[in-house]
Amino acid sequence: MRYLGNKTRILDNIKHVLNDNNIQGEIFCDLFAGSGAVGDLLKEDYLIISNDFLTSMYIINNAKLLNNRTPLFTKFIEHYNITPFEYFNNKNYTYEEHYFVTNQYSPKGKRMFFTEKNAIKIDGIRLEIEELFKSNLLNHNERVYLIASLLESVMSISNTSGTYEAYLKQWDKRALKDLILKPLQLNNTNKIKQNIVYNTDSNTLLREISGDILYIDTPYTVTDYNSAYHILESIAKYDYPEVGGITGRRKVKQLKSKYTRKETALKNFEDLFRQAQFKDIIVSYSTQGLIEIEALLELAKKFSVKDSIKLYKFPYREYKNIRSSNKGSSLYEIIIYFKKDNEAIRAPLNYSGSKYELTKELIKILPKHMSSFVDMMGGAFNVGVNIVANQVVYNEVLPHTYNIIKYLLSLEDNEIIKTIEEIIHKYSLSKSNKESYLKLREDFNHNKEIEKLFVLHMFCFQNQMRFNSKMEFNTPIGNCSYNATIRDRILKFKPKTSNYVLYNKSYKEIDYKQYDYNTVFYFDPPYFITNATYNDGKRGFIGWNAEEEARLLDYITELHLHGYRFILSNVLDHKNKKNNILYEWIQTHQFQVKHIGKVGTKMVREEVVITNYDWRNDYV
Repeated sequence: MRYLGNKTRILDNIKHVLNDNNIQGEIFCDLFAGSGAVGDLLKEDYLIISNDFLTSMYIINNAKLLNNRTPLFTKFIEHYNITPFEYFNNKNYTYEEHYFVTNQYSPKGKRMFFTEKNAIKIDGIRLEIEELFKSNLLNHNERVYLIASLLESVMSISNTSGTYEAYLKQWDKRALKDLILKPLQLNNTNKIKQNIVYNTDSNTLLREISGDILYIDTPYTVTDYNSAYHILESIAKYDYPEVGGITGRRKVKQLKSKYTRKETALKNFEDLFRQAQFKDIIVSYSTQGLIEIEALLELAKKFSVKDSIKLYKFPYREYKNIRSSNKGSSLYEIIIYFKKDNEAIRAPLNYSGSKYELTKELIKILPKHMSSFVDMMGGAFNVGVNIVANQVVYNEVLPHTYNIIKYLLSLEDNEIIKTIEEIIHKYSLSKSNKESYLKLREDFNHNKEIEKLFVLHMFCFQNQMRFNSKMEFNTPIGNCSYNATIRDRILKFKPKTSNYVLYNKSYKEIDYKQYDYNTVFYFDPPYFITNATYNDGKRGFIGWNAEEEARLLDYITELHLHGYRFILSNVLDHKNKKNNILYEWIQTHQFQVKHIGKVGTKMVREEVVITNYDWRNDYV
């Protein structure tokens, strides 16, 4: 098929990457599927998730992925005693005044994409396919296969150089041939899985799907596929769009691909890599693409499991497996492969109100590009530690929480584990040893050593850090302890962004104007209509009441009015209570609200996030 970016000629290269890295899995996603060559090749080995924003390519992918071989057309043949291809190729159609292709793209419409005879046949076949489907002589798979066959056959008699951005001023020999409807070529297999085909924005789709292998093949250049294949779109949809201009392009508003503009392409790649819930990622690109290969590699490294990046570079059909891109002027096709770091890091500090369970949902609503992520009320740091950005800022007003996080991030993991295990051994701590626990608590209140507070937190009642009016730790012993899970969490507690800053301030002390407008500020305050140890205003905690709620909303409003983006975690309704202040604030400013899940066991709450940008329509 004559289609820009068609991967037929590099299918062997893709298979080489799969085999060279021993990539295993069951679900393969072809995110920018185009004419479906990759999915068609691999459909016997994987369940294929395919996506393309062009309806014409969506139909072709349906035809290839829903059929393991050419359909049998049983009912049609029983009725007509010939195949649909014999039927259509032997049939002569006469012009009808409602024939869209003829009226717009043949000499009858003063354009020379098709001869009038071929245009009439395109219209006749396309409309009769729908009539046959309505009459139950074609099933769904047979219908899409015939439309796909028509689309491919049309390209062989088009009076163009390849795309439909212009027609030739003189008739090409190919265009003067009669249209012959030929069966769409597909990879015949003995079996086929329950493949899924989408026709939507790829960045949006990635927030909804997951799998094993993700193949990314975005547009490389400024060519707009909506414009390049507008006639195929109109044949596929047959929707009588308003058209205009010399080439009769569709006037229906079509968003231009964000990958055909240099200023947005890399930012959208950032979003793809961040949102991809796949183990292995393969990216096809070109040294003549809008994005420099080095920039793409650096971006991939941020989201990869350590040392998993490989760059395959090949002129023509030769392979070269290297570690960095070539600066030469020759044109090369390249493939980037890396393992995606999808592991959610969980803080060793068990913390009331922790967002660990919702971290992946929070990441889904992040904008496509961030310079900095400021975790304004960081708590146990479960959110910020999992964010990839140029810089991550952790801020926590409670000194004991802040100091534990600082301690966990300031020393080598093995040193921390050695220290806390020595403390546990020294005091003979266990779930039932109350006297040893009280002795440790007494010693901490005397010398305030942060490692002792961290150990107390592991063994105290419900992991709640409570203090008396003298700021002495006074939580009783509980039914918790140090175990292998906490040890593992200490070992893995490293921010995914190496450039991070820690602050022990009130959010009101953070000057947001020091950050650029690509910064995202995340707020996770105590919830006004719920009860928790950190918002009762007693024993070492700052109270959270209507006054504090209003102060926070005032601060966020100011931040919003200055053009900054924010995310606010909260609860709108809980146990027949309603946060009226928050409801009214959201409505007044028309902020976005997304329900992201229920958390908690005894006190289940429905969490929402509020933003001043629409994560569903971020057209960066």
